Amino acid sequence: MAWYQYVLCFFGGASMANFVPHFVRGITGTKFPTPFAKPPGRGMSPATLNVLWALVNLVVGFLLLQYGGFSVLVWPLLVTTFAGFALMAFMLSRMFSQRLGG
Repeated sequence: MAWYQYVLCFFGGASMANFVPHFVRGITGTKFPTPFAKPPGRGMSPATLNVLWALVNLVVGFLLLQYGGFSVLVWPLLVTTFAGFALMAFMLSRMFSQRLGG
């Protein structure tokens, strides 16, 4: 496998992790920070913008995994994707707990 496949899968997993909180908050009608809020990442964005941002993350993550050759049968890529997902999940939990007081 080429080195770039690992990079694509890592960031594909990270994008998929970022999809989750924005989608959940968006479909529940709850405001949540996005990069488009004022100030970026700190201010609250409306639920519909969160759904839109979540869907962008989903499409980007899907494309990154697709071009990275992701398969659950290819263990190195599966582990790399999980590492990207897990790292982003932990980063998001720290960032949002600091900003939202969780």
